[in-house]
Parts: sequence; C-alpha cells; structure tokens
Amino acid sequence: MVETMTKLSRADRVAAGKAARASVPLESHGEFVDRGRADPVALLESQAAARVPELVPIRYGRMLASPFAHYRGGALIMAADLARGPSVGLTVQLCGDAHMSNFGIYASPERHLVFDINDFDETHQGPFDWDVKRLAASLAVAGRDNGYPVKKRRRIVQGCVAGYRESMRAFAHQGNLAVWYSHLDMQDVLPQIGRQLDAQREAKTRAALDKARTRDSIQALEKLAEVVDGRPRIVSRPPLVVPVEELWDEAQIAATYDRLGALLVSYRRTLQRDRRHLLEQFEMVHIARKVVGVGSVGTRAWILLFEGVDGGDPLFLQAKEAQKSVLSGLVRSNGFKNQGERVVAGQQLMQATSDIFLGWDRVQGPDGVTRDFYLRQLRDGKASVVVEEMLADGMAFYGRLCGQALARAHARSGDRVAIAAYLGSSDRFDNAIADFAETYAVQNERDYTELDDAAIAGRVDAHRGL
Repeated sequence: MVETMTKLSRADRVAAGKAARASVPLESHGEFVDRGRADPVALLESQAAARVPELVPIRYGRMLASPFAHYRGGALIMAADLARGPSVGLTVQLCGDAHMSNFGIYASPERHLVFDINDFDETHQGPFDWDVKRLAASLAVAGRDNGYPVKKRRRIVQGCVAGYRESMRAFAHQGNLAVWYSHLDMQDVLPQIGRQLDAQREAKTRAALDKARTRDSIQALEKLAEVVDGRPRIVSRPPLVVPVEELWDEAQIAATYDRLGALLVSYRRTLQRDRRHLLEQFEMVHIARKVVGVGSVGTRAWILLFEGVDGGDPLFLQAKEAQKSVLSGLVRSNGFKNQGERVVAGQQLMQATSDIFLGWDRVQGPDGVTRDFYLRQLRDGKASVVVEEMLADGMAFYGRLCGQALARAHARSGDRVAIAAYLGSSDRFDNAIADFAETYAVQNERDYTELDDAAIAGRVDAHRGL
C-alpha cells in the first residue's frame, strides 16, 4: 500500500508539488506516447492464459459490442500505454481501472446511498495522474460512441478534470479527519441534479435511486433463484450463470462445496468480529458460477446463496478471483502476497465506506490450482448509469461527480497538499488531459478495430451478444 508519509510541513509539501510541476510540466500530460507500443490483441491474449477457457470468447464478444465496451475491457492495454508517458512521482492508491462505469451508487452500512468508485480489481499504488487519464479518456470514448460533437466532448472532459483538481485543492486545506470522513451522499447530490437537469430527467434520476434502494439480497433472490423441494436454488442461465451441479461430476461437486466451505471459515477471520458473528448466523445452501463485467470475464467468480432464519432471509455473497493488477510490473510492488487482500486493502483505503462483508482468502480449485479471492455482497443498493443512454449535459454532470469522487479517494491515500500544489489553480492540467483523452479515444477505436479483425480472421474466438 501507499507508505506512511514522512512528517513534512505544509510549506515543504507545497514546495514538493511545485518542484514536480517544474520537472513534469502540466502541458506534458497532453502527450500520448505511442512509440514502442505492444500489440493490443497480444496483451489481451496474455490475460486469457490464466482464465476459464470457455469464458474467454464471451469476454472478447463483450469487448466488441462497441469502442466503449472495448475500452472497459482494455485496462491492461492502457496501463502499458500510461507507463510510457510522463511520470509525476506523486503516488496514491490507484483504482487502476477508473473508467466512468466503475463509479456508481451503493448502500453504506448506515443504509445511505453514496456515490463512489465501486470496482477495485486493479487497485495498486502509482502516479495519481494515471487514474485521472483513465477516467477522462473513458468520457471521451463514451462521448464519441454517443455521437457528441467535439466541443461538447471536450467540455465534458474538462469539467471532470476540473472537478478533480478543484476538489483536491479543497481537500488540501482540510484536516486529516475531515478528508477521511468526506463522502458524496446522494441526498446531498440530489439538489445539484435538480439544478443541472430538467424536471423529466430529474424525476428519472430519483426513480433510479429509489430502485437502487431495493437492490439487495431479497431482490436478488427473486431474480436469481427459485424454490426446489422447499429450498432456494440459483436458476441456471448458461453460460452466464451455471450452478455447480452442472459443471462437474458428483465427486468434484462435493469437493467444491467442501473447498468453498473451508474458504468461508477462513475468510471470516478477515472480517470485523461483529460482522463475523452476523455471517455465522447464515447457512450456505447453493453455489453457482457467474460471468461478471467485461474486463473480468473469464476470471473465476462464484455467487454463494445463504439462508438466515428462513427462506425469506437470504444473503448473496460473490467470491471473485483476484489476479495480479494490470499495473503489476509497471510500478513498484506493493508487497501483497494475496491478491484478494490487495483488492480489499485498496478498496478500504479509497472508498468512503465499504461493504460489511468485504474480505479475502485463498482456496484450491477443482484443477488443483490455488487461487486468491475476495468476497463481498452480490448486491447492496448498487446502481450505475447506462452510458449509451446519457445525454451530453447528463454526462457532463456525471463526469464532474466522478472527478470529485476520485479526488477524495486520492486525497485519503496520497499527499493531497503536494498534488494540489502540482495541479495549481489554472485550467492548464484540465486542457492537457482533454487533449490526451481525445487522442486516446481515437487510439482506442484503432485497438477495437484490431480486435474485431482478429476475431474475423479467427485469431481469437469472440462470442457476441452474451
């Protein structure tokens, strides 16, 4: 994780930020270095080697749905690109995959809906600007996909980066506890939505929030399970959701239940004592493999159905394989031996508040290979925007929220005073990142075409529409 900072005065930290600006000018972030670029399809193929073979074609198919879908799945491609660019040296805990669809709403343990980053599979320490560029370019890619004019796309990206920069500068003047407790509560955001959107779209936003409040294990039970012989069972929807009984023979099925049962026992030790006590009141009753996300497709993900006091008291957990971050090898090692612990530690450091059942462990699979996992609730008030349906003004507002949330996460883990001093009060950084984002959006379209050509030529197998 990010190392504890040596105690420096505010003046020293400001001086460090300004020195970094002298070394790496703000305008340099507008440059995209494409010299010596690796084959993007080969990078994706390198990830496929450690994934479930029959699911990899689904990943390629999902990435080929659109250039934005390709961007979502191409975190490794962009990580390799960012590593060739300018390096500020101001380190934070990175999300590692901070595109706009990895932000959204979820329920805090206090049952408030908050807006924050919600995916941390690639989290790792590294230069703060890598996350900013990943987020900004995602807005440019989405804007191109949605047909926004060039000027609107640029304003959207500039607004996002300004939201990051201005928030970081505000955090630089706050105390440590104030920064730590800061969060974006949707009840506070709603008045801003009302000022930015017309009445019809404001009403749709409020309806979406009301729907998010119902997204819990009870709602998941209604959607994902049915009652068989008096017990809830996860419904088979191959290849996306497949109960363990349909994957292997009886001996492997029994071994899987035993292994995941053992995983749960040891995983509990990573939870707070009160949450461990709560989890022990539930009994695991069914397991299924689930295909999740775009970039994560092919990693092993299990949904675990538990029963509490009766069949109407369910709990769904997701156990998701944690492989090495796409940033691994590109930045200094964070020292974690368990990749699940890396994900959990990064999430807890960056998020304002995290799932009460967030934990990690390691388990041997049916193939005899030991893998790292992290666990959390499958659904807990989670909701995200449908990028393809967003209008330009809505994306501008959303992008600014994402920039603010990212700044808060970075302010918790890095030297916010030095970063704020580096960014300064002008819009030079905003403009540079906007230049980079548009250039990278064009590069992403080229990479998308290369993957499509590889699928047509038979180099990769892509199952579209799943």
